[in-house]
Amino acid sequence: MLSIGSIVLTVEDLPRARAFWSAALGYVDRGEPSDDWVILDPPDKGGWNGPGTSIALSVTGYPQHYPPRLHLDLYADDPSAQIARLRGLGAREVDWHGYPDGADYIVLEDTEGNRFCVVDVSDR
Repeated sequence: MLSIGSIVLTVEDLPRARAFWSAALGYVDRGEPSDDWVILDPPDKGGWNGPGTSIALSVTGYPQHYPPRLHLDLYADDPSAQIARLRGLGAREVDWHGYPDGADYIVLEDTEGNRFCVVDVSDR
């Protein structure tokens, strides 16, 4: 049986990306970051094999591809408040014209251009 241990995002500025995702998700460093790698865990994960998916940030030196082939969906009971909070942390709304009628999500990107959606789950 396999499970997702961490999702790796490529970044150029590791300290900036680490600060964004730590504040956005309330995640903590699993260990001491290196110059090109850090793993962020849910605060109650309790080790590499604990419950919850981690985010790893990797400095790779190659440019982002647009549109990216992978993105995160972040669920929110109050998406407007979370979008405002994430913008305050440095997220930007993506100028995207592919929203279907009645879309329950907004596409944002982090400080490094990695895209993610904030999905409204208040009616589920």
